[in-house]
Amino acid sequence: MAAPVSTGWKAALQEETRQPYYQALQTFLKEERAHHTVFPPQEDVFNALRYTPIAQVKVVILGQDPYHDVGQAHGLAFSVRPGVKPPPSLVNILRELHDDTGARIPNNGCLIPWAEQGVLLLNTVLTVRAHEANSHHGKGWEAFTDAILRVVIAQETPAVFVLWGNPAQKKRSLLHPQKHPVIASVHPSPLSASRGFFGSRPFSRVNAELRKFGMQEINWQLPEV
Repeated sequence: MAAPVSTGWKAALQEETRQPYYQALQTFLKEERAHHTVFPPQEDVFNALRYTPIAQVKVVILGQDPYHDVGQAHGLAFSVRPGVKPPPSLVNILRELHDDTGARIPNNGCLIPWAEQGVLLLNTVLTVRAHEANSHHGKGWEAFTDAILRVVIAQETPAVFVLWGNPAQKKRSLLHPQKHPVIASVHPSPLSASRGFFGSRPFSRVNAELRKFGMQEINWQLPEV
């Protein structure tokens, strides 16, 4: 992979990075970065794997592709760094979190505290051309994120999968429902959130599933910064 990632991931994905499609993807990205602005920055592309080692994954939140405006994407699905105004999808996530669990809406949209508790914040596509949503769809990332999910699925401990939007829900066929509970809804984007994201209560449902497995719940409350 392009840069070191958390313990276990690099070894688990090493063969995948040698596949022709992945090499073609890297060539495409090199050309893209040479002629266009691409988000997130190259050093942040695999941050989801850096913050959440394989052995700690107990929840996977799967989105579509990174935010495509300046300064937003930093390699964790739906997250922005402290000091960056939360985009509309994240505003809706925080609203649903409040309605679902009573959590205080924080003064930031940084989801690193979730990642550090074992929530893998993954998009189906890990890069995007600036201001062009879904512009890196079909270039190879989907196969690579399939491989990431297969690594998670192969672990002995179960994981809860949260699939937001159609691209995420296309991954459902990889999962084993008996071992991996699936919580799915439309994407939290303003274009779709009112059609089934609001009121879906994903956060309390995740914790209910973790309790069934005897696993520690996620503290969804984000700290102030």
